[in-house]
Amino acid sequence: MDKIDLRAEVREFLSSRRARITPEQAGLPAYGGNRRVKGLRREEVAMLAGVSVDYYVRMERGDLGGASEGVLDSLAQALRLDEAERDHLFALAREAGPTRTRRRPTAKTVRPVIQQVLDAITDAPAWVRNGRHDIVAMNPLARALYAPVLSSPVAGATDRRPANTTRFVYLDPAARDFFMDYDVIANDAAAMLRLEAGRNPHDKDLIALVGELSTQSELFRQRWASQDVKLHQSGRKRLRHPVVGELDMNFEGMQLPSEPGLQLNVYTADPNTPTFDNLRLLASWAATQEATAEVAPGR
Repeated sequence: MDKIDLRAEVREFLSSRRARITPEQAGLPAYGGNRRVKGLRREEVAMLAGVSVDYYVRMERGDLGGASEGVLDSLAQALRLDEAERDHLFALAREAGPTRTRRRPTAKTVRPVIQQVLDAITDAPAWVRNGRHDIVAMNPLARALYAPVLSSPVAGATDRRPANTTRFVYLDPAARDFFMDYDVIANDAAAMLRLEAGRNPHDKDLIALVGELSTQSELFRQRWASQDVKLHQSGRKRLRHPVVGELDMNFEGMQLPSEPGLQLNVYTADPNTPTFDNLRLLASWAATQEATAEVAPGR
């Protein structure tokens, strides 16, 4: 893969969303019992969106250029798109237009003050990633938590690239043990990467990552072909850490307004739970490892 085909992205996304909605779900009569299409017909989507059939057919063939915000809103409602899917549709339309937004290169590092903020968070793992899921900064507890990712022979940092969590999910067998909800994590990782591809389809490193994963992972190819997109803003994260065992944490993801394209992730534990105690144990282990590393050169 050397580029992302925007017309194909639009075509496959719209057709896949149309295929999942039955006439009954859309409040339409389903005449006859032998429909030759899965989900809604193009004519039905056009009627629900309030546009002509020819216009919708043109959009589903990949031409979103010139579509107004009102038309996109109506189409999103007709296809029952959720927040992430709506964002994806609008991003594809922006990129398809004659004056697409020029995006700055995806950041691979953070300003020193951002690292200071991370280091000031001492009781919770906190880290920053970009849209490609490269890990660009971490506090000590996050480095201890994600030690299996950072040390991964296929996903860990090298001289040429930072550690990448999605590469770990799909290319390192250790991920199936590390992530207790592996199937959910794998689905979410591909869906978030698909969302980023719509927002930034000219990112060469992103294109290379998608190509690498598509070549080496049948599971990724299946997830990518689903056309699913997802925002990852909050929820639960369950990990099986090699040092402290199982961790069931709260997750919050926050965009950094001063650093477009970067997201701060923070994991916390409910008080008086085994995870709360295990995070303290992990922090103690991390401090011991750091102290040992500092002493070792002088031995």
